[in-house]
Parts: sequence; structure tokens; C-alpha cells
Amino acid sequence: MNDISFPLKKLWFFHIFVIVLSNYAVQIPLSLFGINTTVGTFTYPFIFLATDLTTRIYGQHRARRIVLFAMIPALILSYIVGTLFEQGQWQGIAALGNFSVFVFRIALASFSAYVLGQLADILVFQRLRRLPRWWPAPTASGIFGNLLDTYVFFAVAFMACPVPFMAEHWFELATFDYTVKLCANLLLFVPAYGAVLAYLSKCVFKRPLTALP
Repeated sequence: MNDISFPLKKLWFFHIFVIVLSNYAVQIPLSLFGINTTVGTFTYPFIFLATDLTTRIYGQHRARRIVLFAMIPALILSYIVGTLFEQGQWQGIAALGNFSVFVFRIALASFSAYVLGQLADILVFQRLRRLPRWWPAPTASGIFGNLLDTYVFFAVAFMACPVPFMAEHWFELATFDYTVKLCANLLLFVPAYGAVLAYLSKCVFKRPLTALP
């Protein structure tokens, strides 16, 4: 971590915070306009927003470094929080004394999805970041990053798991979750990316968007 500057250390902490928060929030059901989803669907995409901004401003190598430094702490903390709040209910400190295969599998799924999804996001964004317009890069990277992230998570967490409903319907649930994430990304997070980037370009870097390295 010593070779990461202070702003990047804050992004590193932000990644870990959002991962742990989302692993708890995914247990909180949410219904919007008759569509059943979870709060985690709307918290986790903030990581893609942060990663895209990091790649745009600091480059793909530093963005990858943040992902690699964040993955192990996020795995450990996700397991701890998942054990303490299994199924969304406080289980007490004593729960940490018992190893939960189910919680660990979810934490491992989150770990795998995070690493693969973020690396895919960085790869796609890097290929498109030099385009004259700012929006193709975060749009395309969000589409492919969320695609890989969502299906890896549901496959690792629920394929052939001991919960019959999840084991049988994990693919349909993943498809629905991805659809909700895709809509949220296009309607909320891509515009948010544009607004933040415009602010940074005007007030911090004092350069046009296309002039950012």
C-alpha cells in the first residue's frame, strides 16, 4: 500500500466499504414498481463508478492495483459481516465461533465476482477512454463488467447450493438482477459519472474531459 497515494488509498477504502455494505444490503429485499430486487443492487454499482473514474484519471495500472489490494480485506470483512448478520438478522458475536459454509460461499462468490467484474470493467473502459465523447467508456464497461460480476456471483454462491429454490433458479435470478443493474447503471450511474467527471475536469484538473490522461 505504500506505493499508492492518499487519494487512491481513499478509493481503496471505498471499494472495501461498498463491497461489505452490498453483501449485507443484498439480504434486504426491495420492491420498486412491482419489481422485487434488493438494496444491494443499487449500492454495488458505486464501485464501477469509482473504478471508471480511477481508470480515466490515474490509468488502468493504478485501477488494477486498487482492485488487487482490496480483494483480500473485502473477502475477510464480508465473511465477518455476513456471519454476524446472516439472513439479515443480528446473530451475535458468538456466531463468529462457528464456521458457516453458506456465508463463506457467498463471501467467496463476492470475492470472485468483484475481481473478475472489475478487471473486465477496467479492460473495456481502457479501450474506449480515448474516444472524443465521455459516455461510451463507462456505458460499455458497465454493461460488460456488471454482466460478468452478476453471473459469476450467482453461480459461485448458489449453483448446487443446499437451498433448493436458489439452486434451481439462480440463473433466472441472476438475469433479473443484471437487468435491474443495467437499468440503474444507464439511468443513474452513467449520468453520475459524467457529472463527477465534469466537476473534476473543471474545478480540479482544469482541463477538458478529452484532455485527461
